[in-house]
Amino acid sequence: MLITPVLLCGGSGTRLWPLSRKSYPKQFVPLVGEETLFQASARRLSGAAAGLEFAAPVVLTNSDFRFIVAEQLQAVGIDPGAILIEPEGRNTAPAVLAAALRAHAEDPDAVLLVAPSDHVVPDVAAFHAAVARGLEAVAQGQLVTFGITPTHPETAYGYLELASGSNSDGAPVALKKFVEKPDLARATEMLDAGNFKWNAGIFLFRASDMIGAFRTHAPELMAPVEAAVETATPDLGFLRLNPEPWGQAEDISIDYAVMEKATNLSVVPFDAAWSDLGGWDAVWRESGPDADGVVTSGGATAIDCHNALLRSDSDQLELVGIGLENIIAVAMNDAVLVADSSRAQDVKKAVSALKEKGAAQATTFPKDHRPWGWFESLVVGDRFQVKRIHVHPGASLSLQSHVHRSEHWIVVEGTALVTIDDTEQLVSENQSVYIPLGAVHRMENPGKVPMVLIEVQTGTYLGEDDIVRYEDIYARGQGAKG
Repeated sequence: MLITPVLLCGGSGTRLWPLSRKSYPKQFVPLVGEETLFQASARRLSGAAAGLEFAAPVVLTNSDFRFIVAEQLQAVGIDPGAILIEPEGRNTAPAVLAAALRAHAEDPDAVLLVAPSDHVVPDVAAFHAAVARGLEAVAQGQLVTFGITPTHPETAYGYLELASGSNSDGAPVALKKFVEKPDLARATEMLDAGNFKWNAGIFLFRASDMIGAFRTHAPELMAPVEAAVETATPDLGFLRLNPEPWGQAEDISIDYAVMEKATNLSVVPFDAAWSDLGGWDAVWRESGPDADGVVTSGGATAIDCHNALLRSDSDQLELVGIGLENIIAVAMNDAVLVADSSRAQDVKKAVSALKEKGAAQATTFPKDHRPWGWFESLVVGDRFQVKRIHVHPGASLSLQSHVHRSEHWIVVEGTALVTIDDTEQLVSENQSVYIPLGAVHRMENPGKVPMVLIEVQTGTYLGEDDIVRYEDIYARGQGAKG
């Protein structure tokens, strides 16, 4: 049976700050292994295995992440079936309904597997086997969810109470009820009871059955989401949902809108390893601590430490821990987190505190990713800024001008094709060019290797929204990211 994966990747997790931020959340970061969580999720739901065949994935994301999604899929050789752009976040219920409506319009018998894009599932074969078992219930009109067998009394997850203990063969079991995130005492009780599973937030169903469930249990979502899908507009390789009706849809999760009310629910127990990496404590567990319970990565060194996570995500920053016990320390160029391991779930409080004081680090990632590459600020003053800009081979920035600043470009790697008003010139390594205030300009990378330049801006205002675009191969509008 052909299964269409639906990857949800519009969220912005805060519990893995400073590595995960609103402008570049954890699903796009290689937290465990070389691939990003999003890439690993897409690979897990691609190709054919264990009697399953996966169609090209449908991805739901927001406008800021659309090019990141396309680039990361391309990097692992996966062509998306569709990338649906949500005009604003409305939680998982509208997103799942939009995917179901679109799939049903193309194939009335479509089967969808909806999954977050930030989970870790080391045993892919076991996961495929669980999906195959779920298809039996789907064929009978059931909405299937997957319950993870708990390994410890976790308070950060919701739970699924099964109507009975799970079968040894892992066959689907009827769901008794959903359980909210518990306190430690209740989580311990549920672990001992044996008929509770962690709620993985992964769903398998026929599109027609899910649409029917929405009509029955959340009919108020049907009209706005249907209108947003039916009047969606193509944008390069993306499909933009209509913002006006989409904004009228309630902001609600699929659990609250449908799953907790539906009577045709089945749970497939999953006994293999799984994590949603919902905190630095989870990253510590999934990274394989050594005999002293220590995990180090990047430029991090541990001396006489125990049960600690030390991570440096900066090539220029060495992080050294001495005599640390039960400590999480994560260092980046612009922010450092130090926390007791038992307080891992409180990292989101740090983000709130930084927002209150107006710190850009609360939400903005040091590297600003764009469809042509990325840039990062190296030095910022009152009337000047120094950036490093990385442009992918064959990529091009928009033809643009600035009202408040001039720029000086020095190429340090590769070759840039630079347009300034009516002139074009090639600028090679160790060469520079000056962009006067108000000049219409563009930089391109005509080569087959990345091009890197240092940009020095001077002017009265240096914000990213001081851009007037005239032409853009990525069809972006005006504003900082378009």
